[in-house]
Amino acid sequence: MEDAQQRWTLRRWFTVGATVLGVLSVLAVVLGAWAVVRIADARTVLYDEVAPAVTASQNLSSAVRDQETGVRGFTILANDVFLAPYVNGKQAEAAAVAALQPLDRSFPGARLPANLQEVEVAADTWRRDYAEPTIAAARAGAPTPNAEEGRLLFDRVRVATATLIDDLQTERLAARQRLDSTITFLAVVGITITAVAAVFLLLASIGLRKVILSPIRRLAAQTRQVVEGSVGTRVLGSGPRELVELGADVEAMRSHIQREVDELQEANAQLDDRTRDLERSNRDLEQFAYVASHDLQEPLRKVSSFCQLLQRRYGGKLDERADQYIEFAVDGAQRMQRLINDLLAFSRVGRTTTGFEPVDLGKAAGAAAAQLAAQVEETGGEIAIADGLPTVPGDPSLVQQLLMNLIGNGLKFHRTDVPPVVRVDAVQRGDEWEVSVSDNGIGIEPEFADKIFVIFQRLHGRDVYAGTGIGLALAKKIVEFHGGRIWVDHGEPDEPGTAIRLTLPVSPADPPPADPALAGAVPSKESPS
Repeated sequence: MEDAQQRWTLRRWFTVGATVLGVLSVLAVVLGAWAVVRIADARTVLYDEVAPAVTASQNLSSAVRDQETGVRGFTILANDVFLAPYVNGKQAEAAAVAALQPLDRSFPGARLPANLQEVEVAADTWRRDYAEPTIAAARAGAPTPNAEEGRLLFDRVRVATATLIDDLQTERLAARQRLDSTITFLAVVGITITAVAAVFLLLASIGLRKVILSPIRRLAAQTRQVVEGSVGTRVLGSGPRELVELGADVEAMRSHIQREVDELQEANAQLDDRTRDLERSNRDLEQFAYVASHDLQEPLRKVSSFCQLLQRRYGGKLDERADQYIEFAVDGAQRMQRLINDLLAFSRVGRTTTGFEPVDLGKAAGAAAAQLAAQVEETGGEIAIADGLPTVPGDPSLVQQLLMNLIGNGLKFHRTDVPPVVRVDAVQRGDEWEVSVSDNGIGIEPEFADKIFVIFQRLHGRDVYAGTGIGLALAKKIVEFHGGRIWVDHGEPDEPGTAIRLTLPVSPADPPPADPALAGAVPSKESPS
């Protein structure tokens, strides 16, 4: 953890990267703005100062030549028409000089002021010493001054004008070069900024992959190994502090999971041991059931048979107490046989089944009623089985035994002088059938509703109602084996009798009811057994 505290955080990495990017951006903006200002200045000098000066100097040269042309033409024919170029040239010269004079300040290192002064002095000398006297002589018809002297004076004007134009052309070229160099500098700055940005992005990409993405991928790969089952693989974070701390948290979680896995494996091992012990216990119980069904019942049958022989042969020949003892022995042996048979039936539930298959509850209830025909005749009772009882997945023999126990209880626990009536019907509720076996017998008090499903629990003495106390416990075990539940529905307090309700799964082939809330009982039709 100390090493993690010394590592840079993600915030620090991003802050440094953002700072470098910001500095580069500001530098690029400053250099670009400086280059743009230099271009604007160079362009202003070239197009707003140098170019107008060159144009004005060229106009000045043209104006001087026009004056010389006008003087030469006027000397040939003393006509004022030929003197017009001279007059216009003087005006053009004045305009050119007026345009050049304000530009003197733009060329502090150039010879423009001196050159312009030389042109003006030479032009004024030529006009004073030659042009004006020549025009005056031509008007008077007198001989003109020496033409050679006038040519020499004008040559001075021409040379001064040419020098002025050459100097201004030199300034123009220099200004053009400054503009071109500034544009080139701006291009270099742009290329440099682009290259630096590309290098920065490349380095940022490499740094992001190396500092953040690669550690994240390694951490994710280690985490996936743990998720896939390699709980012993250590998870170590790398890179920024947050990833190292995240790796430490994941490692702590992995260690916790590994401890839980170890505890779970230990618990599974203990469960396996207990399962093996349970299997051995079940085998012992099966062996006991085998012994009970064969080895115990054989001597019990002998005891019962000989007691019955004693009862038939010596009944009435011994005293009353001996007859009573023999009767107790016969009854005990018979009850022991019934108890053993019921225990065997209870222990076989879920172990001897051949598998679930479609069971028609109507046929199963009819078969159970047929087996109880003697009890129905003895009590004068009636068994009403609803038409259209459903078909459910289950064990046929267990379902028939379940219905026979419930119907048999309804017949057995009847009220005195009231013939028993037992009804069997069913209602579909969602994905299960709710089967009801109701009677008009003595009923069950609410406080005993759960006790009746406990094995060997009886609410009445054997002298009142015969039985071993296993019937409803066996019914509960059969229902739970089929994935259902069973309970006592007390109904209205004033209504006599008992209603035992249980649930069985709906067959996959049966569609759900159109409206479960409105689903009613299967239409019943009472039919005596």
